[in-house]
Amino acid sequence: MTVTDNVQQELQRGWNIHQQKRFTAAEQIYREVLRHAPQNAYAWCYLGIVLHDQHKYQDAVNAYDRALQIDEQFPVALNNRGNSLRYLGEFEVADQSFQRAIDLKPDYLNAYKNRGTLHVWSGNLDKGLKYYLHALQLNPNEAELHRNLGVLYLLQGRFEEGWQEYRWRWRVGDLNRAYPNVPIWQGQDLTDKSILLTAEQGLGDTLHFVRFAVELQKLGAKTLVHCQPQLIALLQSCRNLGAVYPNTLTPTTSFHYQCSLVDCADVLQVNLQSIPGECPYLNSTEQQCGYWQKYFATGAGRRQLEKLPADVRKLRVGIAWQGNPDHQADAFRSIPLTVFEPLAALPQVELISLQSGFGTEQLAGWQGARAITLLPADVDKSSGAFMDTAAIMQTLDLVVTSDTAIAHLAGGLGIPTWIALGYVPDWRWLLARDDTPWYPSARLFRQSVIGQWHDVFNRIRDALSEIVATRAIH
Repeated sequence: MTVTDNVQQELQRGWNIHQQKRFTAAEQIYREVLRHAPQNAYAWCYLGIVLHDQHKYQDAVNAYDRALQIDEQFPVALNNRGNSLRYLGEFEVADQSFQRAIDLKPDYLNAYKNRGTLHVWSGNLDKGLKYYLHALQLNPNEAELHRNLGVLYLLQGRFEEGWQEYRWRWRVGDLNRAYPNVPIWQGQDLTDKSILLTAEQGLGDTLHFVRFAVELQKLGAKTLVHCQPQLIALLQSCRNLGAVYPNTLTPTTSFHYQCSLVDCADVLQVNLQSIPGECPYLNSTEQQCGYWQKYFATGAGRRQLEKLPADVRKLRVGIAWQGNPDHQADAFRSIPLTVFEPLAALPQVELISLQSGFGTEQLAGWQGARAITLLPADVDKSSGAFMDTAAIMQTLDLVVTSDTAIAHLAGGLGIPTWIALGYVPDWRWLLARDDTPWYPSARLFRQSVIGQWHDVFNRIRDALSEIVATRAIH
């Protein structure tokens, strides 16, 4: 690349590419600018942004620091630095950075917004609310702020306020209605009406909220679940959900209404007393259940640990630890596999990996007292995502997992499920309780200190020891 004399023009070119999510190409442009203009604070700030967007948070902080060495009164660099420090868990230093940005620019909306999120992530919910509300005074129509407030209220169990604020997410710009010409359902009578139910967020969210297809059928609706192609096989096997169609294809029939699966909870005014927690609403096929029951009866499942009575079967515990690393809060919800090692010390327990894709590389470093049982490499490959996994879960005694789609699959199947949660979890898990009205078969184990999983898994180990003794899963 030939850098022109107009540095700003090159930075703008890089930013245009950056906005297309071509992060590597944008980074190259910013670095080339810096090669010719190493004292340009804006170029260092742009570099920090693109490094942050590639999850290189420490490198991003270093770039912002270089910008601030050149121009210490640079509120944008201070705000962005605080944001990257937030992802690193450096909450106190991040807060100081936001404060300096606000000192320089008292009406800096993004600094207040990001500072609010910092305090929510660190568990200081009242402080987070304070900064969100201050930011709203600066711009009452800031959609992302309203969405963030909605998440906070829902986490606190303030559902009426939460749904009202959370629906602002449709104005943020990263969500689109599948069919602009189909009316949005807002609570109208559904008797003999057809409604298209759309998947709005991730796979786990679809597995969680697809239960509302059943609820709308109770109101007389004919439903069609329009979901991610990966889930088609699983959800089509669940007859109570009605018709299921991949959202990569356009349905050939017309509909009276459309509604996202998440919005169903809003329109129905779901609260703590009315959460539809009837499970199971997911199931696997009889054929696959039979196959995996036979597999465990004649293969891996027959292995007995030495010195155990012949009539004592090991407790089969499926485990999963890693979610999608692209999730914004993945660093706080996914779990290092190493912390599962105390569970392997229990002689009557067999750990079975339910992990696929991201996170499986950690198996190479496993040092537990006993090996983890690995499933065949073709699990879920031929029949569809989660199809084998769902059937495998129904042969298990328990699932222990991080907050990923595995948790929602197990909960929707009605499998005993223990979910390890970060200090400030996703809103649906609420606060300060070890159960969840969403999944009666689930038990929650929460961090007492941000980022510390060992205490969580020591408690899980102790609870599992009790289960081994009584052979009754709660």
